[in-house]
Amino acid sequence: MKKILGILLFILMGAIVLSKEVLYVGTNAEFAPFEYMENGEIIGFDIDLINKIGEKIGKEIKIKNIAFDGLLPALQTNKIDLIIAGMTVTKEREKFVNFSNDYFVANQVIIVPENEGTIINMDSLKNKKVGVVLGYTGDLIVSKIQGVNKVQYNSAPSSIMALKGGNIDAMILDSAPAQSYVAKNKGLKIIEIDSEVEKYAIAAEKNNENLIKKINKALEEIKAEGIYDELIIKHFN
Repeated sequence: MKKILGILLFILMGAIVLSKEVLYVGTNAEFAPFEYMENGEIIGFDIDLINKIGEKIGKEIKIKNIAFDGLLPALQTNKIDLIIAGMTVTKEREKFVNFSNDYFVANQVIIVPENEGTIINMDSLKNKKVGVVLGYTGDLIVSKIQGVNKVQYNSAPSSIMALKGGNIDAMILDSAPAQSYVAKNKGLKIIEIDSEVEKYAIAAEKNNENLIKKINKALEEIKAEGIYDELIIKHFN
């Protein structure tokens, strides 16, 4: 009986979300060019993409700016309906959320000062102070390297400022935002490394399969109609 009631509850929760006219979407607006602040407004590739998806599924999208490590808790406590934040699909996260099909593929890189010559790969990070953003993939990767002095920051801009100020020797970040930050901050360069391909996806409440199906269908249509390519050109070229 309890099992049946549980199943009915999950179905009801999914129906409630689908019946809402507004979908509250959590992001962390410190991950350019995917989501960032400009003139007091949250903009970026992810924001444009989720708004296009909203149009396709007939929902108004309202964005909430939340610290990255607070996004999953916000979703699990129903403070938001979706997450779009350059979030990588991982087995650990899949325990708690339902991911859409991936919409972007990335990898990790090292950012260092332009005159840095000793850091050439991940192994050379040993005995170095390496900045990471709390909860990002780089945070998890650096944790596995012995001998690295990991320094956690709440945002990518904070880590970049620490690197420029000489407080850390390097930082690890996803390739696309890394290119954006290096382009806007003179004196920095990117070191390419061998890293696993990461897939970004939109996250919904664990058992909300109906909403994810609608999002996946919308993604397919957006790609087929050339809208996705237009957004790529707008934000990455």
